[in-house]
Amino acid sequence: MLTTLANGLTIVTEPQPAALSVAIGFFVRTGARDESDEVWGVSHFLEHMAFKGRGELDADTLNRRFDEIGASYNASTSEEVTNYYAAVLPEYVPQAIDLLAGLLRPDLRPDDFDLEKQVILEEIGMYDDSPGFLVYERMMTTHFAGHPLGRTVLGSAASIIDLSREQMAAYHERRYGASAVSLIAAGAFDHDELVALAEQHCGDWQPGDGSRQVSSPQPPGAVDVLVRPDFLIQTVAQGGDAPPADSPHRLAAELLSFIVGDDTGSRLYWELVDPGHAESCELSYNEYDGAGVWMTYLSCVPQRADELVAAIARVYDEVNRDGVQPEELQRARNKLTSRLVLQSERPMGRLSAVGSDWIYRGRIVSLDEELAEIEAITVDDLAACLAAYPLSQTSTATVGPLTSLATASQR
Repeated sequence: MLTTLANGLTIVTEPQPAALSVAIGFFVRTGARDESDEVWGVSHFLEHMAFKGRGELDADTLNRRFDEIGASYNASTSEEVTNYYAAVLPEYVPQAIDLLAGLLRPDLRPDDFDLEKQVILEEIGMYDDSPGFLVYERMMTTHFAGHPLGRTVLGSAASIIDLSREQMAAYHERRYGASAVSLIAAGAFDHDELVALAEQHCGDWQPGDGSRQVSSPQPPGAVDVLVRPDFLIQTVAQGGDAPPADSPHRLAAELLSFIVGDDTGSRLYWELVDPGHAESCELSYNEYDGAGVWMTYLSCVPQRADELVAAIARVYDEVNRDGVQPEELQRARNKLTSRLVLQSERPMGRLSAVGSDWIYRGRIVSLDEELAEIEAITVDDLAACLAAYPLSQTSTATVGPLTSLATASQR
C-alpha cells in the first residue's frame, strides 16, 4: 500500500495478517555517493549523531525509551541509503514511530558532535585491521575512480577531522527533506493508522531535495596493492561491470551469482574452496543507481594468489562462452526462493525487501510476485545477461604480504 504526504514523504506498507510483530524503517535516499569531498563520511557520521537525541531527550534516555518498548532497533549507512529501523510488538507502533522520526531530526549538539567524531575515528582505525573490509573499500575506490560510488562510506581520518558541525547541519537540511524519505513497514499494523502517525510526526518536515545525479561509471581498469606484511592471508577483491538496479537483467544477474559464486555449491566453491585451494572464493552481484558490480572475493595463502586469480578467470571465461546448465539454474532458483521465503517469515526480513524495491525501482512487489518473477527466468535470460554484462575482473584490489599481483594486471 502506498500513501504520499503533502510534503513528499512516502509511506509504503505490506500488512501481514499472520504476523505477530511490526518492522518499521525510515529509508533516507542519501549515502556516501551524495557527498562532496569536503564532507566525505558525513552520511555515516550523521547516522551516529541521530542517536544523540533532541530537545530534552539525550542519548541515554533515547536508548532507554527504545528498550522500554522492547524494540530491536538500529541504523545503517551505505553508498546510497541511510536506514533507521525498529521491530516492535503492534501495540508499540505509536511510540516506535515517535522515536524513529525523532532520529531523523537530531539537535546535532556541538558537545555530542565532538565526542562522536572521536568514535568515528576509532572505527576507521579499527577497520584498518580488517582485511575483508579494507579490500572491499579499496576495490570500490579503484573500480569507481572518478565516480561518486568510489567515495567510501566511513570517509577518511582526514575528512572526518576536518568536518564541522555546520557542514553536517547543512548536509542534513539538504539531504534529509521529506521528499528523500520513505517510511516502510511490514507486519501486523493498520496502514491508515500508520499514515496518521506519519502525518503527526513528519507532516511539518520541509520537502527538501531528494534528487541524485546518476551517471554511468567508466571503470578505468586498475590494480591497487596494499602491502601489509603483518597479514597472514592475501585477500583479493575484483569488480566488473554488472546490471544496474533498474535493469531487466537484475534477477538473472542475481541467479548467476548463485550459480557461479555462492559460498556453497557454486562453480567457484567446487573449483577453489572445496579442494582446499582457497579459504574463501565468492562472486556476488551488487546493484546501485545507474551501476552494478560483479564482485569477486578471494581469500587464500599469499603464494597461491596469482594462480587462483587466474583460475577464477578461467571459470568466468567458461561461463561467458558456454553459459550455464538448466539444472544449475534450477538449483539457484531453489536457493534464492528459499532464502526469500525464510526471510519473509519475519517482518524485518520483508522490510528490507520492500524497502529495496521501492527505493531502487519505485514499485511495490509482493513475495508471491517476486517468486513468480524468479521462476520465469530462463537459461536464455541468463545468456542475455551475460551477453550484455559478461563476468569480468576489470578492477582489482588486494591486501596482504604480496607487493604485486601479476595475473590481475593481465585481465
